[in-house]
Amino acid sequence: MKDHAKKLAILKKLSDGRFHSGEDLGESLSISRSAISKHITAIQDWGLLIYKVKGKGYALSVPIELLSLNSITYNKLPKPELLGVVDSTNQYLLNRMDQLDSGQSCFSEYQESGRGRRGRTWVSPFGGNIYFSLYWKLDNGLAATMGLSLAVGVAVVNALEKLGCNNLKLKWPNDIYWNDKKLAGVLIELSAQSGGAAHVVIGVGINVALDPRFDAEIDQPWVDLTSILGKKNQRNRLANELLISLHQSMIEFETFGLKPFVKRWKNLDNFMDKEITLQMGSNKIYGVCKGIDEQGAILLEHNGQTASFIGGEISIKKG
Repeated sequence: MKDHAKKLAILKKLSDGRFHSGEDLGESLSISRSAISKHITAIQDWGLLIYKVKGKGYALSVPIELLSLNSITYNKLPKPELLGVVDSTNQYLLNRMDQLDSGQSCFSEYQESGRGRRGRTWVSPFGGNIYFSLYWKLDNGLAATMGLSLAVGVAVVNALEKLGCNNLKLKWPNDIYWNDKKLAGVLIELSAQSGGAAHVVIGVGINVALDPRFDAEIDQPWVDLTSILGKKNQRNRLANELLISLHQSMIEFETFGLKPFVKRWKNLDNFMDKEITLQMGSNKIYGVCKGIDEQGAILLEHNGQTASFIGGEISIKKG
């Protein structure tokens, strides 16, 4: 990773939303005012809007809540790493899996190459959302990962509900919705060899305070936690609840698989009894969503017959 220490130090000063002069910023970091100006220009590429006013200095358009290990206090897992800038939190853990203890996690303030399912980009402006990944070792191997993304989806809902976020729904296999708008997503990546343990990295992205400026970069309706709750400064609290919920859910999943999560998932299913399209490669399959089976496959009813499918992507049927 590149050394962004100076830029991160500037942002720590600017996070209060107040004006700070270039001279004061330079003195605090032992660099010139022109160097501050260059760093500010680069910082704006991280999705932040910074005002520059002659005689006053620099200020963020809105204050940001930086993550802090003093506020993320859950101690039944290895202490999470707090990263300033990273390509993606998933990739960061994937690159280090052979050095990690099960349960190691990381949060970042900004992702340069955040990603979702099927190679999509995950919009990741600095300090606005939750970018989180957790490494877990499943000793029972690849078969033990069946349905994991659904269990993680339930865990994310549980964490959000702790903050008072209600009326949440799940989209098979890995998205969290509020009023038909995407709030969060899950990306699971794994490595396993025949007969060996499965090494899993669970990525979670949650919109906490996402500026409408990013509308054009997002290909679907979205919502953020700040809009839902009408409250600011929820990132550290949510990070803590996410650790708690995922730890509890992974212990349960490791012991019992998906079974304990199926009923809860069905109650949260955003597409239950709706006509949907399942896209599998170049093929489209139409039917009425009938939830999931015990393995986490989606159930589609068509012409009086119900069939299960383990892959693909669903959407509301059009036309």
